[in-house]
Amino acid sequence: MTLPIERSRSRRPITWITIVGVLLLPVVIGGILVAALYNPVERLDSLTAAIVNDDEPVTIDGQTVPLGRQLTAGLVEGSDELDSNLTWTISNADDAASGLADGTYAAVITIPENFSAAATSTRPGEVPEQATIEVQTPPDSLIVDDAITAQVANAAASTMGSELSSVYLENVLLGFTTLGDELGTAADGATQLADGAQQAADGAAELPGGIAQLGDGASQLSSGAGQLADGAGQLAGGATSLQSGLATIAGKTREAAGGAQQLADGVNGGAAQLEQTGVVDDRLYAAADGSAALSTGVSDSLDQLVANCAAAATPDFCAQLTEAAAVATRAEAAATGTSAGLREFDAGATATFAAQFRTIGGNVAALGGGLTQLAGGIDQSAAGAGQLATGASGIRDGADGLADGASQLATGAGQAADGATSLADGVAQLASGTGELASGLATASGSIPSYTDDEATDLAGVVADPVAAEGIGTSLFGASAVPLLAMLALWFGGLGTFIALQAVSRRALTSRAPSAVLALRSLLPAAGLGVAQGLLVAGVVQLAASYSWAEWSVFAAVCVVAGVAFAAVNQALVAVFGGAGRWIAALVGVLGVATGVVSTAPGVLSDIAGLMPTTPAYQGMLAALTSASGLGAAFAGLIIWSLGALVVTIIAVARRRTITARALLQAGPATA
Repeated sequence: MTLPIERSRSRRPITWITIVGVLLLPVVIGGILVAALYNPVERLDSLTAAIVNDDEPVTIDGQTVPLGRQLTAGLVEGSDELDSNLTWTISNADDAASGLADGTYAAVITIPENFSAAATSTRPGEVPEQATIEVQTPPDSLIVDDAITAQVANAAASTMGSELSSVYLENVLLGFTTLGDELGTAADGATQLADGAQQAADGAAELPGGIAQLGDGASQLSSGAGQLADGAGQLAGGATSLQSGLATIAGKTREAAGGAQQLADGVNGGAAQLEQTGVVDDRLYAAADGSAALSTGVSDSLDQLVANCAAAATPDFCAQLTEAAAVATRAEAAATGTSAGLREFDAGATATFAAQFRTIGGNVAALGGGLTQLAGGIDQSAAGAGQLATGASGIRDGADGLADGASQLATGAGQAADGATSLADGVAQLASGTGELASGLATASGSIPSYTDDEATDLAGVVADPVAAEGIGTSLFGASAVPLLAMLALWFGGLGTFIALQAVSRRALTSRAPSAVLALRSLLPAAGLGVAQGLLVAGVVQLAASYSWAEWSVFAAVCVVAGVAFAAVNQALVAVFGGAGRWIAALVGVLGVATGVVSTAPGVLSDIAGLMPTTPAYQGMLAALTSASGLGAAFAGLIIWSLGALVVTIIAVARRRTITARALLQAGPATA
């Protein structure tokens, strides 16, 4: 039965046998690789290794210590931590060499004659030496021989660890020289600490007395602050009274200024009338007499104010008031002289008297102005007295707060004195305990054995690694083996698909279908095969490794997507490069294996492999089966490779649909 799928490099039709062969190719490849290479350490029981025991037992305290025989028994029988999974043969040097040469033995373990002596060389008086065993494999050994040597080394280390530790603890005294010296230093330091603690205890004993003095001082401060508050209150009251008295004086002064102005107006009016009439009559005498009387009254009032000023006003104000009184006295004298002169010079000239009256009026008016200024100064003094009262009240409030704080400080100082007493007791106990510690450290320092620095260094190195195995390799296969083998199988499955199938339809030139449709027609059968190949490879892996359903389902999904992506990439390689594309695909597979086996591959190869479609497939499978990350990135990478390969195939199909006339004449069967 044939299928409507074009065969590569042949016009013969594709049959179901071809499809089944392509489908089973990655399954066969993967099955063989997994069966042969997956976890080879578990099948080491089919391998035979020889043990050559040349060790000479040593005698310690009259007891024979055959460590070589004990190691041989441990390798053959295994230990509690690690069972022996090799087939062991106790042999000699000649037989082991012959068997290693002809393939009878896959490995030879040689225990040297000084093994016991070296392993027990950690006793005092001996030069420490590391005990060693030698592991040999044939020069033509396979890769899995590294797993054998690793198994041998693990068994040897597990077997001899407890034995050598026991011998060492029974026969060797650890070098504690440095520890003894440090303990001696610590003892000296503890002694100094005890002395310092005793001094601290003495100082702490004096602390309660000082704190008590602080409390007494705080009490005195509180009392003084209370007295200050009382004095400030009295000052505020006096300043308030002064403000009231000054206000009264200012009012009286303004009244005197008003009277002086009225007097000046009367005198000036009389002078004007005298100038008009030019006759001295009784009204002039009456005015002169009234002026003298008023001046006398004003002068007497100012003299009384001057006499009372010192008790109720400031010195500046009193000085101004004294000056005003002097002016009033002069005005009184002038008024009195005018009245007398008027009677003496009754017949004097009218103009002269009028001028004198006007002079008197001016002086009286000046007196009124001075009194007005004096009233303003008294107002300012009253305002200052009010501010003084306010400040004194603030001082009183602050002094009250200071008294309260000082009282609280005194109370706290008493409590601190009690705490200082407890502190003194505790520091005294610390001094006593530190002295006991210093004594104990000195005793311990003298009880520890001493070794030289070189002896201690050699001894520590041998104890840290008492047994060494030479020629140990590493295991080749681990958790990454299954993803690597599955990726390789699917890649060569995709390559095999386009060895059998046509990458670009032979009808591309004559078909009317779009290039994208022609490319998809060639890809769909290969993609279907890729899906089936992915499921089959995942099934083979599950049979070999038995993963959990959750792990396997994700792994199978990655295999399916990888099968489709690999089919698309191999189609693009063949479509673009023809037969050389298959050669390139083979190199991609080899490169994936070469960089997936060991991390020491050249960096250039690793960088190139990181750009290949095999890398996201491998990383996705590894993430599905282990705790490694990158599953989402792997799916994205495979999808991008699939779409990119499809675009390249479409371009290749489009190029195939153009041809020259000469090519038409020479056209033959397509060879892709």
